[in-house]
Amino acid sequence: MNADHFRRAFIQKGRRGLTTVSQQQQEADTYVRRDDSVEGLLTGLVEGDRYALARAITLVESSNPQHRVQAQRLLSKILEREATLASQQSTTLANSTPSLSKDEPSADAKEQPLRLGKSFRIGLSGPPGVGKSTFIESFGMYLVSKGHRVSVLAVDPSSARTGGSILGDKTRMTELSRSSEAYEEYVARNTTEAITLCEAAGYDICLVETVGVGQSETMVADIVDMFVLLVPPAGGDELQGMKKGIMELSDLVIVNKSDGALVDSARYAQIEYTSALKFVKAITSFWKARVIRVSSMGGPEGGIDKAWDTMKEYFQIMESSGELQKKRGHQRKIWMWRQVSSELMDLLNEDAQVREMASELEAKVLKNEVMSGAAAHKIVEKFMRGMSS
Repeated sequence: MNADHFRRAFIQKGRRGLTTVSQQQQEADTYVRRDDSVEGLLTGLVEGDRYALARAITLVESSNPQHRVQAQRLLSKILEREATLASQQSTTLANSTPSLSKDEPSADAKEQPLRLGKSFRIGLSGPPGVGKSTFIESFGMYLVSKGHRVSVLAVDPSSARTGGSILGDKTRMTELSRSSEAYEEYVARNTTEAITLCEAAGYDICLVETVGVGQSETMVADIVDMFVLLVPPAGGDELQGMKKGIMELSDLVIVNKSDGALVDSARYAQIEYTSALKFVKAITSFWKARVIRVSSMGGPEGGIDKAWDTMKEYFQIMESSGELQKKRGHQRKIWMWRQVSSELMDLLNEDAQVREMASELEAKVLKNEVMSGAAAHKIVEKFMRGMSS
């Protein structure tokens, strides 16, 4: 991928915080002159350079073997750096004298960004029309006002094929996309690695949004610390149509749009969802899923601050109990095997003889001449013979 490719890509995407084409052109020209080596990208990430972050995410999302090698080298460097800094941080904390001040911070005080390795990964899902984009923009801007740096990763498994949203993030979250303390991106293949890159670039809150339907909810739940389900202010048929599986994944259910004429409907929906959760097994003994009502527009029923307070409580409980560390370790194991599956598929697709056989077998499976399981076995057998020859 050459400089012209990246310049065009960045201008087309209108990268975050840049309001004019000339600004975008100037920053893109500056970027392509930067060091594109692993060390150069690492330096850019540490400095919070969003173009280094964009380039790094492009590498981890790429199926190009050379890009994958470079991406893995970069990720290894990041882990080494974080381990060193975490060790230094532990030593500093152990030798520091606790503050004796009992002054309480004001309501408008900035929150301290989460410590290295203590970033908060929040998954957000919900049916079409629930107001997810409005919520994420309001929530993201609220977090920025509190001193956090926020990344928003929209997980769209189809974007590897379709290119993602036609109009892009800027039409969905105009205010957040302009913030220098926020970063938005579509990802498809390697969301966990994209999260690691965002955290390395200093984004201490990572919002992972599901796009589309299907298995993306389960995939996101296996990435994040907390899975949040947004639902509309309605019950009855809406609740019946909600998949039981997604309710089982949820740590928090937010009845959105609890304002104006919809307040009564939102209250009724809260009661119904609370009742439904009684029949759902808790994910952990340390936390029982809750249902709250929120107005993304900051109505009298409570705004974004209510949602954030609940999320912070969850994070503090999970961290202090040790459950957060256990959960992330389990997630890393899940994603290791998913990555194995993904890379094996890449190897199969790169083998010309396997592709030829697969094409023939697909036609036979389509005509019901061969069972899909038998066809799969033949493809794997062909690949293994090629590996051993």
